[in-house]
Formats: sequence, C-alpha cells, structure tokens
Amino acid sequence: MDVVKHLETIPLFEGLPQEQLTDLAAISLEQALSQGQSVFMEGDEGIGFYVVVSGRVKVFKLSGEGKEQILHIFGPGEPFGEVPVFEGRHFPASAETLAETRLLFFPRNAFVALIKRNPSLALNMLAVLSRRLRRFTALIDDLSLKEVPGRLAVYLLYLSSQNRESSDLNLTITKGQLASLLGTIPETLSRILRKMSAQGLIEAAGPRIKILDRRGLESLVESGGRL
Repeated sequence: MDVVKHLETIPLFEGLPQEQLTDLAAISLEQALSQGQSVFMEGDEGIGFYVVVSGRVKVFKLSGEGKEQILHIFGPGEPFGEVPVFEGRHFPASAETLAETRLLFFPRNAFVALIKRNPSLALNMLAVLSRRLRRFTALIDDLSLKEVPGRLAVYLLYLSSQNRESSDLNLTITKGQLASLLGTIPETLSRILRKMSAQGLIEAAGPRIKILDRRGLESLVESGGRL
C-alpha cells in the first residue's frame, strides 16, 4: 500500500503538504487483524491511535454485568483512540474488529513530536475531535431522551445522509450489533422494525432497508421517538 497516497484521503490529514504526509507515513505501522480480534481493551495504556484502512471496528464499553454498549462503529478513513494521544492516559473504552480489518497505527510519542514541529496537524485533529464530541453528545441525547424507535430513526437518517440521501440502505452490521449501538436488545429492535414497516415508514428485508417516508422518520425523531 502507498501509505502517503492513502493518508491524502483521510479527513484527519486533509490539506497537509506532501512533506508532512511523508513524515506521517514514516512513523505509521500497518496492522492486519482478523474478525473479532481485540485492538485494545479499556484501561490499556494509550500508546497511540489508529486509522481504519479497510474493514470495521467497534468501540464499546462493558457494564459490571457484562452488557455491551457500542459507542461507535468506525469504517475506512476514520481515526479512533485519539484522546489518549493528548491526555497521555489509558483507553477509556475497548475496540474490536467486526470484519477482517487493516489499520494504520500512529505511536503517541512519535506523533506528538510531529505535532510540535507541525501545528497544523493539531488543528486538523482538533476539528475531528470536535465533530466526535458532537456525535457523542447526540448519542447521549438519543439514549437518554428518545425512545428506541426514535434512536433507530436517527440512525437510519444518518446512514442515508452518509450515502448522499439515498433511501436504499444496506446495514453493514448485524441486528445484534445495531441493537447494542441503540441501547436495546435484538428482540425489541426486530419488533420496532416490524412496526415501522407496518406504518409505511420503511421496508425491511434482512440487512436491506428502504426509507419510504423520510418526513415520517424525521417527525418520529422530533416527537421523542414513540411509535
């Protein structure tokens, strides 16, 4: 893989001159992981951060009872595990691959040294972290203030926005993983999908979901998510 050319496509490094991209490529380490392999565990020392080249990674926390809450699912081009780079602390959650995955790993010490020489790197990373904070704020709002149907509606509209407002969606995660991401259980999720289909909001067939009534989903979100 031409690491420099790949780095040019990653929003975190967007707009950086070729010299800085070359420096980044020089400190990066490629990793190939199989499905279900741990990237790091909550409490591990934050010795660097990652960027997904291909595949998918879930970041999650486990309750004392062992219940998993997925915080985010990252795909190609997305960085994760950045916070410890600035804090110099431990990872606040765990990360695991959802498919065969290739990662670029950036060691903390080498990356911090680059930032000191190139402050524009820090500005780019600050922008990415700000967007991440907004997403997590929205997640807290969805989990605490909206009913599960509203959370699902938010997720479907988000997928649509990521796919140029397409109404034809293809879930890249299992129903169990989606249920965890939404803070519910698979049985409840299946029941809500059937209800949404019966009300003409969506059409669901396995991993494929078609949005039939976008305005209806938006109203569901605005009303707090009760079907």
